[in-house]
Amino acid sequence: MRFARPATAAALAAVLFLAACAKDPAPVAAPPPTSPHTGHSAGSAPPASPLREGERFVEVGLSTPYTPAAPNGGTDEYRCFLVDPKLTEAAYLTGSQFLPQNAAIVHHAIFYRLDPEQAKAAEKVDAEATGEGWTCFGDSGVQGQTAWVAHWAPGAGETLMPSGYGFEMPPGSKLVMQVHYNLLGSGDGGPGSDASGMQMRISAAPSLKPLETGLVMAPIELPCEPGGSGPLCDRATAVADVGKRFGAESVETVNQLNQWCNAGGTPKAGNTQSCDQPIEQGGTVHMAAGHMHLLGRAIKVELNPGTPKAQTLLDVPQYNFDNQALLPLAKPVKIAKGDTVRVTCTHDATLRKQLPQLQKLPSRYVVWGEGTSDEMCLGILVVASE
Repeated sequence: MRFARPATAAALAAVLFLAACAKDPAPVAAPPPTSPHTGHSAGSAPPASPLREGERFVEVGLSTPYTPAAPNGGTDEYRCFLVDPKLTEAAYLTGSQFLPQNAAIVHHAIFYRLDPEQAKAAEKVDAEATGEGWTCFGDSGVQGQTAWVAHWAPGAGETLMPSGYGFEMPPGSKLVMQVHYNLLGSGDGGPGSDASGMQMRISAAPSLKPLETGLVMAPIELPCEPGGSGPLCDRATAVADVGKRFGAESVETVNQLNQWCNAGGTPKAGNTQSCDQPIEQGGTVHMAAGHMHLLGRAIKVELNPGTPKAQTLLDVPQYNFDNQALLPLAKPVKIAKGDTVRVTCTHDATLRKQLPQLQKLPSRYVVWGEGTSDEMCLGILVVASE
């Protein structure tokens, strides 16, 4: 299944495919609340579950530690590294456990699958960049459509795909490991180095059904907190600042989201934003998660809202940045061509003056941006094609 969407920045380019059927679907429940923004270390992750039939573990990651440095006067770096699972036969990725070696600075990580030709292109990008890896705000930094096959955000341990399903990994395919380093509050001693990696579950079973990752996005139009003031409280100035820190594609993302979700009208400032996305091809959703940053309060993903067919896929009324695990739906949800998926996010600008990482920063009008001090509204769905 696909969501209909216009051509847009690479950050908006994910497509969604879904399959199978189910009755009486149940939404993903909100995770139990924990202390907000407590962080997550590799050592605190629970051990991996036993291997299932046909599975084996493969480890990928950084052999040489990398010391991040935020470019363009910002406090965030997105760094991509080419990693090789050394696959010589067709296989499936059926689970993953990311190990953030320096959890104090790792905001999230995404793994993109590259076919052999894309891997050659990535090797060229890597060779031309200074130091380990390359800067890659928004996506993998490699031309062409790359497949999102795994990710980690705080609160996630090992992620297991449903039995009988996996992400296709052709022989010779490699991965881009994109790590978002958050350098807010790293102190005078600097952020230190990082040598994160991932333990993959690989299965060679030929009978598995393929999965895809789909993204459901909404704009961010969050005014300064009451009493907040300064030049960045002006929306145009704030958007220009996002472009300065992350590049022209980030400004394009802000504009495209407004065009897509608000028909290009005057942006509607407020704490809560939503966006509807029509579905082009049917299938089944198996897992879901929501991603916002430190100002997030609540996120919901709905199917066919406001109709007799309305269902909730994900409902997190008390969002916690440190509890973003990808969770299986209680029952898989069938989605058909012509359906609509809506994501709704609520943010709270007053948190800017409450959270240690943000309270020393100037007030700003917050739009979609890659930085920890910016915001996102992203529903993440794992689906199987019909």
